[in-house]
Amino acid sequence: MSLDQAEPAAPPAAGPSPRKPGRRDGGAAGLLGRSRRSGRWWTPWLFLAPALILFLYFKFIPMANALTMSFQEVQPYLGNKWVGTDNYATVLRSHGFREAAWHTVVLAAGQTAGSMALGLALALLMEGQSRRLKIVRSAAFLPVVVPLAVVAELWRIMYHPTGDGMLNSLLGMVGMGPSGFINDPDTSMASIMLTGVWRGAPYDMMIILAGLTSVDRGLYEAAKVDGASRWQRVWHVAVPGLRSVFSILFILAAIRGLRVFTEVFLLTNGGPDGSTEVVMTLIYKLGLEQNRLGVGAAGAVLLFVATLILTVVVQLLRRRESK
Repeated sequence: MSLDQAEPAAPPAAGPSPRKPGRRDGGAAGLLGRSRRSGRWWTPWLFLAPALILFLYFKFIPMANALTMSFQEVQPYLGNKWVGTDNYATVLRSHGFREAAWHTVVLAAGQTAGSMALGLALALLMEGQSRRLKIVRSAAFLPVVVPLAVVAELWRIMYHPTGDGMLNSLLGMVGMGPSGFINDPDTSMASIMLTGVWRGAPYDMMIILAGLTSVDRGLYEAAKVDGASRWQRVWHVAVPGLRSVFSILFILAAIRGLRVFTEVFLLTNGGPDGSTEVVMTLIYKLGLEQNRLGVGAAGAVLLFVATLILTVVVQLLRRRESK
């Protein structure tokens, strides 16, 4: 047989293709599997361990102890006495706790609505990529990074009740009489609310600015062509596009409002005449001033349950709207 008539060579047997240099079998899943088989699965947990230990020791263990204390009559150095739900009954029947809960709800609602409205207005005014706007946004964000104790002291000075106080001087320029602000039971709650709005609005502004980047610019142009005014474009284009952002801000602001303590404690300490007493200041006084730690722990647990219920309800409403 001649070479021209030779039979064609048989195809190679089926089997795995030769491995090319630099190729990783299985991608990330294969790498993760090899890491687990080689004993390196614990590496991420090793980096997280310091933070987890701190959270466990300073947050979760105290939370468990507070839950246990809420069912006990705490007697330091004498041993705790189990009293069941008596502490919760004492808290719920207390007229002072009901008033403090009402003040907390009012303050949380006012600060939440005010900070979100002012944050939206600031975000719309400062939207853009100009370098000057970045500087102004940074300056507007300063109240958030300033320690809350400094903020409270600053506003306490501005709320000086005499006629030569800073805010009273401004009121005098427009022909209005001096106000007692935090020293007057009629205006103390509104004064603390204003302080909370001033500090919380820049935080909401930054989140709303991030949300505005996801709103389709074509909708603005289409609305403008249809003759919509600036306010109509904001109300019918920007606000619906920020619905998910508003729900997140509502949860964060509501939790921040329900747990308000520092500014109330430093500005009024619940006064005058209990007009600004909130749940956190009442718990502080029960636990650390009156040494009724069990009753104070019961109030803290009730506040935690209320915050948890609020968060779950808002999340359920969000899911229902998204369907």
